[in-house]
Amino acid sequence: MTVSPRAPAPPDGTTPPDTTTPPAGFTPPEDDARLIERSGRHPEAFAALYDRHAPSIHRYVARRLGEQAADDVVAETFLAAFRRRDRYDPGRPDARPWLYGIAANLIGKHRRAETRMLRALARTGADPVTDAMDRVDARVSAAAASRPLAGALAGLPRGDRDVLLLVAWADLSYDQVAEALSIPVGTVRSRLHRARRKVREALGGTDPTNVQEGTGE
Repeated sequence: MTVSPRAPAPPDGTTPPDTTTPPAGFTPPEDDARLIERSGRHPEAFAALYDRHAPSIHRYVARRLGEQAADDVVAETFLAAFRRRDRYDPGRPDARPWLYGIAANLIGKHRRAETRMLRALARTGADPVTDAMDRVDARVSAAAASRPLAGALAGLPRGDRDVLLLVAWADLSYDQVAEALSIPVGTVRSRLHRARRKVREALGGTDPTNVQEGTGE
């Protein structure tokens, strides 16, 4: 049996403070479901959901469409989420799949613009949004600036591209991608396999988007 080490007693013989118990008055942060539920009674509470998730969704959309379009898509995403908040499933404590699903539908309206941007990158190698990327995207940032990868992404069907980039850039698990896109997990796996195969072919056997999913493949 493993015994947890105890803090040494202070020299004056007093009992050391209990660091395992939250201090009086401490309130753990609300999960997304409770926050959304509360916003039904207090609409201003929804701003906390925006503050919590808008930055990462903005990075994801900017990676796909550019900064200017990302501003509009993120604003529309949270406006749509606010209007639909009474239909949110309270059994889902993490709202990211729901929010990314809304964003994915909006990105779909810009599909031609996204394809044009990727094809321009494939021709010139100049990525207009590379400067917007940070640590979250670092695993694919170098390769995303490469012409072959841009060409491969431009050639993917919308569904395959959505699945690939929600895993590689949004950091969603397979189950979360399935929830976001309202498709079975098996479809997520098949689309991801197909998309990664095309990326590997374009890059001569290298797949920089092949990140490990949290629950494993």
